[in-house]
Amino acid sequence: MITFHIEKPDEKLVPELEDKINNLAKPKGSLGRLEEIALQIGLIQQTLSPVLSNPVNVIYAADHGIADEGVSQSPKEITHQVVYNFLNDGAGVCFLARQHGFNIKIIDAGVDHEFSPNPKLTNKKIRANGTRNFLHEAAMTTEEMELALQYGADVVTDCYKEGCNVISFGEMGIGNTSASSMWMTCLTRIPLIDCVGAGSGLNTEGIKHKYNVLKEALDNYKGDGSTSDIMRHFGGYEMVMAVGGMLRAAELKMVILIDGFIMTNCVLAASRLHPEVLPYCIFGHCGDETGHKRVLNFLKAKPLLDLGLRLGEGSGAVCAYPIVQSAVRMINEMHSFQQESITKYF
Repeated sequence: MITFHIEKPDEKLVPELEDKINNLAKPKGSLGRLEEIALQIGLIQQTLSPVLSNPVNVIYAADHGIADEGVSQSPKEITHQVVYNFLNDGAGVCFLARQHGFNIKIIDAGVDHEFSPNPKLTNKKIRANGTRNFLHEAAMTTEEMELALQYGADVVTDCYKEGCNVISFGEMGIGNTSASSMWMTCLTRIPLIDCVGAGSGLNTEGIKHKYNVLKEALDNYKGDGSTSDIMRHFGGYEMVMAVGGMLRAAELKMVILIDGFIMTNCVLAASRLHPEVLPYCIFGHCGDETGHKRVLNFLKAKPLLDLGLRLGEGSGAVCAYPIVQSAVRMINEMHSFQQESITKYF
């Protein structure tokens, strides 16, 4: 199995970072979260003058066998149709990426569709028709899970080699809120009923059906309960790739922007494997999917935005990026009391 060597940022620089931030020409703490983010990124990069370079939003896409149980409002073919929309620069995250200067990398992790070769699409397909139906069997084999972790990490390595030091992750896969709900309940012990929501638009009856299917799948589970076994049994290829990507990004000391419900559950899984990943993460937003706020609270995460978003694709993380940029501009561009001969005030 792929191994990651992740080190928590060295906190010896904290006093110097705090001193620089506190001596900028403003009342101490008056820029709130911007000050916290600047400190976090300074620690990640081990510098008093952090820089954000070549941001990338990686979108992993795959289909889910559990979708055959009617747990989503959307039919399975939506997955490949939305991938084409990514390729045509027409999806929601695409305009946000253009607005905020992100490159987008689109990865076929296991979409149930055969795409023609396209320079914008990276073929890392694990299994041609997506995962198996976890109501009846494990979604993937151990070998498939390990390959997904490796492929997800490799994509991030490529981004890093191209000069990227800040990265966000998105996903596309009909049925993946169901898989995420299963990860959430198994890894947090939050009751399943509090982890299941509307996904792409289920009504009350649809949510009830979704819960009943997932409850039966949970009752059927006979695994050992380890994080890796939960990932393997209930996950999606795109989700496991995101876990691998997050772990590699932390290993490379990159800033990681976390998106919505699905990606928050991916970082939950990543943190169960390597708790050291969390200091590298900035949580972009609290979404509108049932369970997202609960899993954020479990992780003691403080999201930057609360706009009722539930699109996925990395959209909430990219949308929050200007706040991260503002934090870095603050620590680099604001003058100090000493520079401007201003009497320090509080």
